[in-house]
Amino acid sequence: MEPIQLNHRNLGQIASRIPCPTYDRQELKLGIVHIGVGGFHRSHQAYYIHQLLERHGATEWGICGVGLREADRNIADVFAKQDCLYTLITQHPDGTEETEVIGSLKEFLLAVDDPDRVIDRMAHPATKIVSLTITEGGYNFNSVSEAFDFGNPDIQHELQHPTEPRTVFGYLTAALRKRRDAGLPPFTLLSCDNIQHNGDMARKMVLAFAQKQDPELAEWIEEKVRFPNTMVDRITPVTKSRDIEQLKNNHGVIDEWPVVCEPYLQWVVEDKFSGDRPPLEKVGVQFVPDVAPYERMKIRLLNAGHSVLGILSAIHGHPTIDACMGDPVFAAFTREFMDREVTPVLGTVEGVDIEQYKDSLEERFANPNIKDSVGRICSESSAKLPKFLIPTIRENLAADGSIEFATLVLAAWCYYSDKQVNENGEPLEIIDAMQAELKEAAQDTPANSLAFLQQPAIFGNLTNDKRFTQEYERMVRTIYRGGQIRQLMSDLL
Repeated sequence: MEPIQLNHRNLGQIASRIPCPTYDRQELKLGIVHIGVGGFHRSHQAYYIHQLLERHGATEWGICGVGLREADRNIADVFAKQDCLYTLITQHPDGTEETEVIGSLKEFLLAVDDPDRVIDRMAHPATKIVSLTITEGGYNFNSVSEAFDFGNPDIQHELQHPTEPRTVFGYLTAALRKRRDAGLPPFTLLSCDNIQHNGDMARKMVLAFAQKQDPELAEWIEEKVRFPNTMVDRITPVTKSRDIEQLKNNHGVIDEWPVVCEPYLQWVVEDKFSGDRPPLEKVGVQFVPDVAPYERMKIRLLNAGHSVLGILSAIHGHPTIDACMGDPVFAAFTREFMDREVTPVLGTVEGVDIEQYKDSLEERFANPNIKDSVGRICSESSAKLPKFLIPTIRENLAADGSIEFATLVLAAWCYYSDKQVNENGEPLEIIDAMQAELKEAAQDTPANSLAFLQQPAIFGNLTNDKRFTQEYERMVRTIYRGGQIRQLMSDLL
């Protein structure tokens, strides 16, 4: 089977090998501009829109992707070659795969090459939604105070030069100003990032920036623009070279950047838009009045569960999340963490059976075909754990509940940050914006067992709680004296 390059011209041939879009992509209008086109956007939002186009038409909801940074040039080059088409490979736990070409992305713009074109696309009357997957760091807030960081040099530049945007805030305000001046209604700003109350956070940051740059525009944004909160969920590991090769060998399709994902898919959206929205409820999206209970469930169980597995298994030496779940101690520890420490402080979630949800998480984590790397899960833990794990500790301290499982994770994170090798002496790949600060704090642990916790940006005032500090000190001392992580986990079961 001769491999075929994925592009619009070759879709007819490729359709005989794997499913391809049946709608006319040339007819798509660009109703959505999406900033941050990574794997997750392509497995989640773009896939939902693809399904809507396949089943219900709705051709006014095509997507224009935007990359703001020079680092987005690689994906821009691939999309230029492939006419913004890509392959989605859904890998099931039983080893079966579903492979299809996704066509909902029609255009991709690299902002560093042509900022005005990006602004014009956002300001175009057809654009009804500007959506975001820019990661937590893109929101430019202090992790403790949650105040906007005006010290960022790019932000300073944008305040002085509003027509020369560099960050998402500069682009959004430039486009909204242009719409206002043209008498056009605003777009909805739809955050799809894994941040609690993501819409509220986006609104707070955009308004903080706009008030400093253009107070009159800020008033218009505050009155007119809607920022729905959302909860998004689909495990999407980083694409590997073997995924590209297998697609070529198994299906005869050359795609330089396919996306691999699990079958589970969820999107819960606060039904609060500035204007029109796509009828995504037709393809399974839940529109609700309040997203908070759903995002709390996901962050405290799925995201925290991932971090529990990731930090502990990094030290033990398991390379992937499914390998962790194949170890009975790791699997039992994670379920006990969810049962003993998260569920009692979670509350009810309308329409969700929490026990079934936890069962589904165990199945998803154990999916042997996803092979989500422990290194990816551990990346940027300094941004994740204060949101995913530490609030559960605080609430259990207040309720006199169990804290042992989560505390062991923090003690292990200290050792991980300090030694940066696993129990076999193999180096760990540490990816964290605070890597240097974490190591500096952790390496004082032998002399001061609470040294790692004396980072208020991460831990706040946790050291003021005697029950917590006693438990943490006991665990961190045991680890530093050579205690094996797996044994410490087993002792808690």
